[in-house]
Amino acid sequence: MSDYADPEKPALPDPGMELDLPRTALVVIDPQIDFLSPQGAAWPVLGESVTEQNTVGNLGRLFKASKEAGITVAISPHYYYPYDHTWKFGGPAEIFQHDIGVFDRPGPLTLDGFRGSGADFMPELKPYIEDGKTIICSPHKLYSPRVNDIGLQLRKQRVDQIILAGMIANLCVESHLRDFLEQGFEVAVVRDAVAGPKLPEGDGYLAAVTNYRYIANALWTTEEAVRRLQAKG
Repeated sequence: MSDYADPEKPALPDPGMELDLPRTALVVIDPQIDFLSPQGAAWPVLGESVTEQNTVGNLGRLFKASKEAGITVAISPHYYYPYDHTWKFGGPAEIFQHDIGVFDRPGPLTLDGFRGSGADFMPELKPYIEDGKTIICSPHKLYSPRVNDIGLQLRKQRVDQIILAGMIANLCVESHLRDFLEQGFEVAVVRDAVAGPKLPEGDGYLAAVTNYRYIANALWTTEEAVRRLQAKG
């Protein structure tokens, strides 16, 4: 049995989340080259999990189904500007990301060097992200959405249900999940549209999926999420 398989006899109840499309948004975190592409700076620690989960392909399916269902779609991106590299302290993963230069941009008021850089969106996903309808929020800087505007943007669309996917499973995705829950959103995580790092410190994907089982309102596969969107559309 896979290390990631759900327990045969769960001890916790199924919350029974059901979508109500006018109140629902797909939120995708960090669908960017540095995390999802073999050309990305973090591929050596994320590539195995991204490949195992077919994360990019599954994100594409979620985007397509969400657009067809007519629900709100929002991106919570991650960018670092030169002054972010002057911070006086940081945690291990934060320091690691700064050291390898993920999501670096020359400044918030310029797109110089953005196209095709590690901070840019995955080419396969750009048709959905750059369609003029997707909400592209201000950047989060560590893991949670506390410093960006995604909560405001979702509330302005009268959204209170979230289908959550993207990167990284045990860092930004889990932090967004916890923050959204504590703001009163109902959140389903799409387990194979995320991925996590594999390092001597541990398997980040396994850590995340374990916690998702404890706290998310639902934990779906891409197939399940797409089916639910199509059934309600």
